[in-house]
Amino acid sequence: MIRTRAWARTWTALRAAMGLLILAAIVTQAVRTIQIAVENGRDVAMTLANFFSYFTILANVGSVFVLLWAAVWFWMRGRDRVWEPRGIGLALASVTTYMIVTGVVYNVLLRDVVLAPGTTVWWTNEVLHVVGPLFLLLDLFLGPRRRCLGWGAIAVVLIFPLAWVTYTLLRGEAVVNPVTGEHWWYPYPFLNPHVVGSAAVWMYVVAIAVGLGVVATGVVWVSRRRGNVP
Repeated sequence: MIRTRAWARTWTALRAAMGLLILAAIVTQAVRTIQIAVENGRDVAMTLANFFSYFTILANVGSVFVLLWAAVWFWMRGRDRVWEPRGIGLALASVTTYMIVTGVVYNVLLRDVVLAPGTTVWWTNEVLHVVGPLFLLLDLFLGPRRRCLGWGAIAVVLIFPLAWVTYTLLRGEAVVNPVTGEHWWYPYPFLNPHVVGSAAVWMYVVAIAVGLGVVATGVVWVSRRRGNVP
């Protein structure tokens, strides 16, 4: 069934709808974050920069772009193609890995973290951390026109997370927290050496890197099992 044209059209429509839903969640949460900053006289530019420094937000922004890219490609050029372009295949593998890890890390480590009332919009939180990751996981198995990727794709998938960790650890001590006034800011408590200690930060970094590598390997393996070879 998943190789029929009817399925390809149906799933492509779902990709577009999910991309727009994730975009709506990002925009809604960003607006709420800015409103809180304005109400409390905080640095709006810094608040917005911090907002787009969360791996969750960046993974979801990437998912919006890739899902809509795949949908546009399908409707414009891909209806009679056997496999997706290599760029889309690599991009889907990347955002799928990031979103699966986002969902796992959030629900294992961060779901019970208490935030100030009104900080998040409840439905956006679920879309960004649960609905989006689950859809990308399903897309791995159900998406049409999937390309068989080489094992070298794993290295490509890991480029962004490594760059993000480097950026986060370097930036953390260089900015002032607009909420507390502390002379550091980290997007997640497990990356904050002032909370868990430097040794624990590196343990978390290594653990997450290993997790990303395992998930990326699984994503590429599935693509090789069910993808078409160009």
